[in-house]
Amino acid sequence: MFEKLRNAFSSAAKSFGQKELKEKDIDAVLFELEVALLESDVATEVIDSLKSDLKQKLIGATVEKEQIANIVKQNLRAHISNMFDSAGKVDIISNIEKKKSIGEPYIISFMGINGTGKTTTVAKVAYLLRENKFSVVIAAADTYRAGAIEQITEHAKRLNLKIIAQNYGSDPAAVCRDAVLYAKSHKIDCILIDTAGRMQTSKNLMDQISKINKVVNPDLKIFVGDSLAGNDTINQAREFYQYTKFEGSILTKSDADARGGAAISIVKVTSTPILYLGLGQEYKDLKLFDKDSFLESLFGAEEISIPQSEIKMSQTLIPVQQENTKKPEKIGEKIEPQVKPNEISKPVEKEQSKSAPQPETKPKSEIKQEKIHVEDEDDPFAGITTKDIEKYSDLYDVPPPENDKDAKDLAAKIKKWISQGRPKPDESAKEQVIDKEIEEETMEQEDVKPKKSRSLFGWGKK
Repeated sequence: MFEKLRNAFSSAAKSFGQKELKEKDIDAVLFELEVALLESDVATEVIDSLKSDLKQKLIGATVEKEQIANIVKQNLRAHISNMFDSAGKVDIISNIEKKKSIGEPYIISFMGINGTGKTTTVAKVAYLLRENKFSVVIAAADTYRAGAIEQITEHAKRLNLKIIAQNYGSDPAAVCRDAVLYAKSHKIDCILIDTAGRMQTSKNLMDQISKINKVVNPDLKIFVGDSLAGNDTINQAREFYQYTKFEGSILTKSDADARGGAAISIVKVTSTPILYLGLGQEYKDLKLFDKDSFLESLFGAEEISIPQSEIKMSQTLIPVQQENTKKPEKIGEKIEPQVKPNEISKPVEKEQSKSAPQPETKPKSEIKQEKIHVEDEDDPFAGITTKDIEKYSDLYDVPPPENDKDAKDLAAKIKKWISQGRPKPDESAKEQVIDKEIEEETMEQEDVKPKKSRSLFGWGKK
């Protein structure tokens, strides 16, 4: 995707890096950039803005020649990023939630010329909303194109959605009005209006879509454009915006777009954001437009400089993994020996113990008792000490769990037993537990390992 546009920006950055920052040379490189951007379907408004901004920043700049290409690249990236930021964002899911909270349907109107994939895009958005647990009704307001009503009806059938339609030649505004009345009476969350495709030069049809917007007053008007149509898509967006003042765009066939200039140009000429990109024919092939991913596809990953303070801090946290090459600052100062990777160094440990207070040490038996199972969030024994698991299994003679269900049941019983104060079944069991604890303490003192260990996953193993 966007290969041609990416190459244009990269070539311009390299050309600047090979020349002195004189106005004559800058103009020559900017002309080459302009031609490359025009071939990548970038609108003249965007090109003029980029050229003016770059020229102003580069003329007379005192920068090392090796850094010029990187600076040009950063300026281009920042300029396009600011352009997307100024266009804002539209969170469709959040907006539907707000309308739903007051009991009103959220209305979305789709517009564009024939052949851009508008009807398929309506179906993709319907699928997206259904996946987000919203109820949807579709208004078949394209009453002119032959087969349009059958096409959107088939999509609604596949998605198991309600569709409001009339006969061909009916007033599209009346169809939209019927859809709104149906949605309000049946508590539907969202209405999607599939309008007829029309050329941006047809004044009568453009006036008609303005009538639809006045009748139903959509909450969101979306322009659907073809990424592969190049500058024509930009002209369409400009004309549709003058008539309808749409709030966002969806670009179809973006997976086959090697130029990528349409997204930048539409944002510039309409000051509205790109909402989604169509990347295939499946209902799920609708990707939320992400500015950072788009810029990364054009300029590569953004370089992030790490402050020196953070670098020093990370070095102090892992001194064992670095060689100590410190030279003595004073005569007679002792130099610490070099530390090899993956090797524990006693002098380093000693130095750390002086600089930081040591935590309170606890007896071995207490440390053992405080060992808690927290290996996994799905572990049913999380939060239960190993000591309690072993004691419960001894008291009640419980075998190790054989499956997940047995493990969950056992964990629930142990937690209940702990909450009841760890009661014992009878006095004889109490004596057995005491005898076992005495035996374990004796073995620990004699440095002898017990023959049997009752752990979470190994009762009775030798």
